[in-house]
Amino acid sequence: MPVPRVGLTTADVVRAGAQLADDVGYDKLAMGPLAEKLGVRTPSLYKHVANLADLQHGIAVLAMTELDRAIRDAMHGRSGTQALAAFAGAFRSYVVAHPGRYAATVGAEFTSPEDPLLESSGRVLDSMVAVLRGYDIPDAEMDHALRTLRSMFHGFASLQASGGFQWTGDPEVSFDWMIRFIDRGLRGL
Repeated sequence: MPVPRVGLTTADVVRAGAQLADDVGYDKLAMGPLAEKLGVRTPSLYKHVANLADLQHGIAVLAMTELDRAIRDAMHGRSGTQALAAFAGAFRSYVVAHPGRYAATVGAEFTSPEDPLLESSGRVLDSMVAVLRGYDIPDAEMDHALRTLRSMFHGFASLQASGGFQWTGDPEVSFDWMIRFIDRGLRGL
């Protein structure tokens, strides 16, 4: 039995929830197992989060903030193909390392204009726009390019995180191939 936690904070609860989501899967995240992990009774969690949806939103904020930081660090000083590869590599690494917390970001809704999820999501989007600006994507096509890149990066990373590449061949080689494929396509626009 875990030792009870003194001085538990909302950030502690969210971080533990994120770790639990990574360990057991976002779809299996529940307050009871989280309370057990933290060594508290389930009702104690409600001093820090209103309900499971509030916890899930907190995890989405944490994940998007971490993802933003990883992407910006990877892209720093890079442009063109190198920026594309840095963004994609950081994105994939994060999703593979943190599949549960990343899952919290997919379809997460913003609660207000001051929602930190909106701010961190905007920074990730800004990084992707910076990559696309390096390819001179016209403003009229930016939404399409953003959705295409997100779909490709999300799809590859999510498949890898869930063990979806079980046939022969090294996923690293496929990932590099995908980056070259995207690069050629963007240059051809």
